[in-house]
Amino acid sequence: MEVFAMTTMKRIQYHRYGGPEVLRLEDFQPRRPGPGEVLVRVQAAAANPMDWKIRSGELKIMTGRRFPRGLGHDFAGVVAAVGEGVSRLGVGDEVLGGASMKAAGAFAEMVVAEEAAVVPKPPGLSWAEAAAVPIVGITAFQAMVGMSKVRSGQAVFIHGCLGGVGRAAAQLARANGAAVSGSCRDTAAHAARELGIDPVVGFDFDATSLARRFDVVFDTAGTLPIGTAKAMLRPGGRIIDINPTPAKFVRATLPGPFRLLIGKAVTADLDAVAQAAGAGVLRLPIARTVPLDGAIAALTELERHRTPKGGKLVITTG
Repeated sequence: MEVFAMTTMKRIQYHRYGGPEVLRLEDFQPRRPGPGEVLVRVQAAAANPMDWKIRSGELKIMTGRRFPRGLGHDFAGVVAAVGEGVSRLGVGDEVLGGASMKAAGAFAEMVVAEEAAVVPKPPGLSWAEAAAVPIVGITAFQAMVGMSKVRSGQAVFIHGCLGGVGRAAAQLARANGAAVSGSCRDTAAHAARELGIDPVVGFDFDATSLARRFDVVFDTAGTLPIGTAKAMLRPGGRIIDINPTPAKFVRATLPGPFRLLIGKAVTADLDAVAQAAGAGVLRLPIARTVPLDGAIAALTELERHRTPKGGKLVITTG
């Protein structure tokens, strides 16, 4: 393990909170994995909106003020070393997983993560496909399977059905037998229909046409008015939001159908979505792949212009 502790690697990191201009590709020394942790040689890492929310300082109450901080959470790679007490994974295993919110650092040649947040990579997945799974997959799984327990005969509406989480949720809900409807940009409606989503409406849809039709309304965009969502529910239905704000935290504590979901690294859940992806039940498109030394420009473009659309930005280190 001392070899890794002393070997200089590359990673994208920043020395203060701010916009994408604070990002740097710099040398760093991977640390020894602690108890319950694994060191992974990264093959691919996927970008998520959470990455720039953390880098901008929006979540510094949770991530702290210690710098430099690495960027990125979702990754796929090969286990290079294990910490004390790790028994489920071993050196040489091909894995996918997520770095913790506080530690981050997946946009790098090596990253340390908790064993609980890392699972074997199905052999049928490419490195890029595997890296796209963790955050969106586990959030969608916990919304549709864990919290809602969707099943045959139920109806689900997904606001933002072609975002990463929305797309994953639609596929998992349909795999469990539910009928799925959703909203997206008008120009992308055909892509939603290809996923089996019907009806598909624009973001400015008239809720009266969808009144009392759904057992679950899943707001992945965080922009659906609560009154609109309630009007769409069947009796006993549930509204799920994944975009936390202070007001939403308060609303979630009150009686009623509204629930706020913060995805958590549960090993069994991550393994379930990994296996679903390996079996082709869950397909998450890759919009662009860039090498680590070209990632800062690509991340900046994604954050500022939301391009490329239609899939994940994946960073490779090979």
